[in-house]
Amino acid sequence: MRNALGLMLASVVTALVITGVWFWTSSPQAAAPPQTVAARAAEPLPASAAARPALKDDVEITASLTKPAPAPASVPAAQPMRSACANPDALGVSRTVVIDTTGGPGFGFLQYKQFDFLTDKEVVLTFDDGPWPTTPAVLKALADECTKALFFPVGKHTTYHPEILKQVAAAGHTIGSHTWSHAHLDSKKLTEAQAKEEIEKGFSAVKMALGTAPAPFFRFPGLAHTQPALGYLASRNISMFSVDVDSNDFKSSGPDQVIQNVMTKLDKQGKGVILMHDLQKNTAIALPTLLRRLKAGGYKVVQMKAKEQLETLAEYDAMLVKDQKVPAVASRPISSVVQTVSQ
Repeated sequence: MRNALGLMLASVVTALVITGVWFWTSSPQAAAPPQTVAARAAEPLPASAAARPALKDDVEITASLTKPAPAPASVPAAQPMRSACANPDALGVSRTVVIDTTGGPGFGFLQYKQFDFLTDKEVVLTFDDGPWPTTPAVLKALADECTKALFFPVGKHTTYHPEILKQVAAAGHTIGSHTWSHAHLDSKKLTEAQAKEEIEKGFSAVKMALGTAPAPFFRFPGLAHTQPALGYLASRNISMFSVDVDSNDFKSSGPDQVIQNVMTKLDKQGKGVILMHDLQKNTAIALPTLLRRLKAGGYKVVQMKAKEQLETLAEYDAMLVKDQKVPAVASRPISSVVQTVSQ
């Protein structure tokens, strides 16, 4: 009995073993299931690979760069910044206007009343007859108050002091013209051709001194205009300037008189184009106080500029060069002609 039972068990075990062996060898083997294995430490990158920049399309990495990415090409270039005014209480410039001089518009209510563009308490500072050795003092007073003016130089004076006129331009002031020799164009001694020459040579002289075209702004000496001259200026698209407030500085007894003349008339009229002369010593001395008085009185300065600069006439440019008997432009730099050997 025991032998039979043992034999039976042995037969069952043998059958199971045979079946398992057959199944294992005849069936395809399944892939082993993934197992959690400790990661091997990463090997250091070769030096060349480590130095490579991050991929350009990797937004997260490029966004975290410590140095800012270069600006795209479509970004407009930054505009030059105007120098800050060192005087926090300066008179300054309240606004700048650009004048289209087509047809020769006139400004200054004493003679020209077409364009009343100034509002109450607005003034335009203008200076005639320079450049002169007194002009730098005028420029300093204007610079100290961070304000701008309109200059009408005499052509001959620009040939005497071209470097001073360059200082006027460098300071950002507007420069027109006041004839070649300060001749009164209403004089019966002048022909129309001579009056035209006075106008054109004056502008050519400014251009020769500056090396660039002046503004098409003109003031008649003595405010003495004539209809032919007005017509000619209009044909050249040159704007004419008169006055609202005359300082009468050329016949003032001293700086205080200049200040009184301006402020008395201005307080009465409330606004306007102020006429002064930068070759007058009293004006140069009075100007710092006068500008402070304008500020205290609530007046504001308007700067006038031209939409386009004047194209001078070649025949008068040539005439001026011939009359002066010097080249219009120096052929050698100053440093090659004049050298400081001791100081």
